[in-house]
Amino acid sequence: MSVQHPLQGASFDRAAHIVRELPADAGIEIAFAGRSNAGKSSALNTLVGVKSLARTSKTPGRTQQMVVFNLPSGYRLIDLPGYGYAKVPEALRKHWHQQREVYLSNRHSLRGLVLIMDIRHPLRDFDREILRFSAVSELPCHLLLSKADKLSRSERVRTLQQVRKDLASTPFIGAVQIFSATTRIGVEEARLAVAQLLGMDTSLASTGPFPDRLIPPCS
Repeated sequence: MSVQHPLQGASFDRAAHIVRELPADAGIEIAFAGRSNAGKSSALNTLVGVKSLARTSKTPGRTQQMVVFNLPSGYRLIDLPGYGYAKVPEALRKHWHQQREVYLSNRHSLRGLVLIMDIRHPLRDFDREILRFSAVSELPCHLLLSKADKLSRSERVRTLQQVRKDLASTPFIGAVQIFSATTRIGVEEARLAVAQLLGMDTSLASTGPFPDRLIPPCS
């Protein structure tokens, strides 16, 4: 018998090239953002439990549109285009920069962000830009330090603590955790965090303990 989780049953709705092509700005949604090749699509697939829901590729920058997924409960997950890939044409980079700004600044149904960062290369300029938008818009942001299986446990913990320290002096609203789609480190914690961002009832969900993985909001 399969185990139920709050993000189960996600399905593809549409892909949008501009914000106006998204569903009507009503209801509740959260967005997934991350640098190209940070493991964003793999993380999303793992969290919803559908292997090929979001397209994955070894080629960075594969997600070229805003992709909308619906949950049976009526909530939405928005997969934003990966950013920072040098081979994307300049005109397209400018287009997505503009569309991200419009989306993050004006989308009333957006209740939070999940920012995926490669644990080996956290807090790059593009990540900090997304975090600034999150802070200005007063949107909570859950950070996944992805590909944690690439580091030893001690290296993971050290990076996690350093990221937390760096964010402590910023207006960051949210939490940071270690994550791996490959070895499933932190999957249940991340599902719970996403469900909480959406405002789901998580009273029946498992809450840990999860030592050295989920870090409480910086104050």
